[in-house]
Amino acid sequence: PYALRISCGARDDVHSPPTNTLWYKDFAYTGGVPANATRPSFITPSLDTLRYFPLSEGPENCYNINKVPRGHYLVRIYFGLVEEPSFDNEPLFDVSIEGTLIYSLSSGWSSHDDEQAFVEGLIFLKDGTASLCFHSTGHGDPAILAIEILQIDNRAYYFGKGYGQGTILRTDRRLSCGAKDPKFGVDYSADHWGGDRFWNSLPTFGQNSDQVISTTNSIKKASQAPNFYPEALYQTALISTDTQPDLAYAMEVEPTRNYSLWLHFAEIDPSVTGVGERVFDVLINGDIAFRDVDIASMAGDINTALVLNTTVAVSGRSLTITLHPTKGNHAIINAIELLELVLAESKTLPDEIRALQRLKNTLGLPLRLGWNGDPCVPEQHPWSGVDCQYDRNISKHVIDGLDLDNQGLRGSLPNDISRLHHLQSINLSGNSISGLIPSSLGTINSLETLDLSFNAFNGSIPESLGQLTSLRRLELNGNSLSGRVPAALGGRLLHGASFNFTDNAGLCGIPGLPPCGPHLSVGAKIGIALGSCVAFLVSVTCLTCWWKRRQNILRAQRIAARDAPYAKARTHFNRDVQMTRHHGHEHSRTAAENGPSLLA
Repeated sequence: PYALRISCGARDDVHSPPTNTLWYKDFAYTGGVPANATRPSFITPSLDTLRYFPLSEGPENCYNINKVPRGHYLVRIYFGLVEEPSFDNEPLFDVSIEGTLIYSLSSGWSSHDDEQAFVEGLIFLKDGTASLCFHSTGHGDPAILAIEILQIDNRAYYFGKGYGQGTILRTDRRLSCGAKDPKFGVDYSADHWGGDRFWNSLPTFGQNSDQVISTTNSIKKASQAPNFYPEALYQTALISTDTQPDLAYAMEVEPTRNYSLWLHFAEIDPSVTGVGERVFDVLINGDIAFRDVDIASMAGDINTALVLNTTVAVSGRSLTITLHPTKGNHAIINAIELLELVLAESKTLPDEIRALQRLKNTLGLPLRLGWNGDPCVPEQHPWSGVDCQYDRNISKHVIDGLDLDNQGLRGSLPNDISRLHHLQSINLSGNSISGLIPSSLGTINSLETLDLSFNAFNGSIPESLGQLTSLRRLELNGNSLSGRVPAALGGRLLHGASFNFTDNAGLCGIPGLPPCGPHLSVGAKIGIALGSCVAFLVSVTCLTCWWKRRQNILRAQRIAARDAPYAKARTHFNRDVQMTRHHGHEHSRTAAENGPSLLA
C-alpha cells in the first residue's frame, strides 16, 4: 500500500523512535517558513522541525502532493508550536482536505494529550493528487509538524449507504475501554502500514462501580471486524456490576452533525461460556440502536471480535451511549470509535483553476492574496477577489466574477482568461496592466461588466468585444488605446449600455470622440507599411548610385585639370606637324607644275 510521511520543515529524511518510522524531507510541496518545533503532546511524532505560514504569504496555504494512486486513504496532520519566544505559542486556524473543511483548532488544543494535537480523516482520493490546506483565522500563523498519507482497505469503515460518495470521515475520538493509559496502535501490535492509531484510555464508563476485565486469550476476528483492528484491543473491557447493571457514557460533540459510531465487543468474561448468557440493548441518546445484542451469538463464539456500527444525527451537544442488560446482570464493551461524517464540498472546474493560476503568474499577484488550493472551497475561505457559484448541471463550482481593482497588478492580460467562460464581471481597474486587450475576451458570452480603466493598455479595441451581446458596462477610460471603436459597440449605446472610452488620445469614431480618417483594415495597413519600406529602399539605392556617379565625374575632372599643360603642348605640336606637311605638299605640287626649281 501507498504510504507517505513528511517531516515538515526537515531538510533530510529522518527516522523517529520507537519504531524507527521513516519520515521524508519536506521539499517542493508548499511555501511557508521552516523552523524548529516544540511538540505539544506525547501523541505527536518525535520530530524536531515544522513549517509555519505567515499571514504575509496569504491566508490560504497548502501542501500539494502529486502522484497519489487512486484509493482509500487515512490522512493525518500533526500540529506543532514554533520554538521561538516571539511567536504566538498556540495558533488557531482551519484545516481542509481536498477543499473540504474538516477541523478548526480551538483554544487550549496544545495543552491536551488527546486527539486535539492532530486531525485525521478518511477519504477516497481519485484524481492522483492530495491537497491539504491551512486557513488563517487571524490568531497566529498555522504551524504543521508532520503529515501522513496512508492507504487503507477500500472497505475500511464501511458504514452503508453513501459510503465513498462525497463523504469524509473525520476521527473525533477513539476510546479503549478499561485501558489504564492511552495507547497507540503499535502498543496493540496493530498493522503499522495502516497508521499508528491513537486510543485514549477509558478506565471507567461513567460509573465508579464499573470494573475492568481483561484476558490473555487469543481473540478471533469475525467478518464484521475489519482486518486493521488489532487483536489486543479486545483483550480489555469494561463490565457493569450488580449494583449498577447499566453502562452509560456521555460524550461532548458538535451540534447538528452526523456521526458514525463504532462499538467493539468480545466476550472475554470467563463467567460467560456460550450463547444466550449475556444479552443487552444499546441505546443512543435514549433510543434503542441495537436490540438484544448477544456477543457470543453474533460473533459466532466467545473470545471473538464483534463490531457494530450505526450513524447518529446529533441535534444537541451530547451523545450518550447506554448498554442495558436484558438477560444476565452485566453489560460489557471493549472499545468505542466516533467519527464525524463530513460532506465533501464540490470542487471548482480544474480548467478554471488552471486559468486563475496562469492569471496569478502573469499579473504578478501579491503574496498577501494567497490564491492557493481551490478558489471556491471551502466556502468559508474563498480566494480574495474571486466570486464563485455552484453549477448544478455539472456539480462543480465555477468562477463568475473577478474583482482585483487597485491591487498593484503588472504585466499583460493573458489569452487564457477566456477559459473562465462563466465570468459575468471583470474588474481590473486601477492597476498597471499593459499590452493589448486580448481578443479572446470576446468569447466569454456571459460577460456583462468589463472594467479595464486606468491601466496602460495600448493598441486598438478588439472587434470581438462587439460580439458580447450581454455586455452592459464597459470601462476602458484612462488607457493608451487608439483606432476606431468597433461599430457594434457604438450601436450598443443606443440600447442603454454604458461605455466609457475617455482619456484615450487615439480613439475615434463614436459621438464624444474625434472623427476618424479613412478606415483601413489591418491588411491594408500592413500593405502600406510594406510598400513604404520598399519605396524607401529604392530611394536609398537611387541616391547612392547618383552620389557614386557624381563622385566619379568630379574625380575625372580633377585628373583632367592636373594634366592640362602637357595636353596643350602636345596638341600644338601635332598641329604644327600637320601644317608643315600640308605646306610641303603644296610646294611639291607647284614644282611639278612649274618645272624644276632654280635652286635644284
